[in-house]
Amino acid sequence: MKQTAKQFKALSDETRLRILSLLGAGELCVCDLMAVLELPQSTVSRHLATLRNASLVEDRRQGVWMYYRLTVDDSFLLGLLEKLAMTPQGEADRAALQDFLVQKKSSCS
Repeated sequence: MKQTAKQFKALSDETRLRILSLLGAGELCVCDLMAVLELPQSTVSRHLATLRNASLVEDRRQGVWMYYRLTVDDSFLLGLLEKLAMTPQGEADRAALQDFLVQKKSSCS
């Protein structure tokens, strides 16, 4: 029950919901999330740590950059991510991510 409560607490923040929605498109670097959310690295990393501690995302290091992906396999949470992607903010974030990735053309360095 404590883990479930931790997950719901992690889901109670708009920025973390936006991050989860973006990660629904696949693994992303912190720099990708920073660009789309227009937030500093420290803020994005703090939110990602909360999501990681709630077992909603996992990370891997490549050089100096951290990459994150969803660990969610729960049908309720997957349904929530689908709904988030269809909100105006979710659609705008996904479009901004696509634009950013096209302009970026290479991985973080």
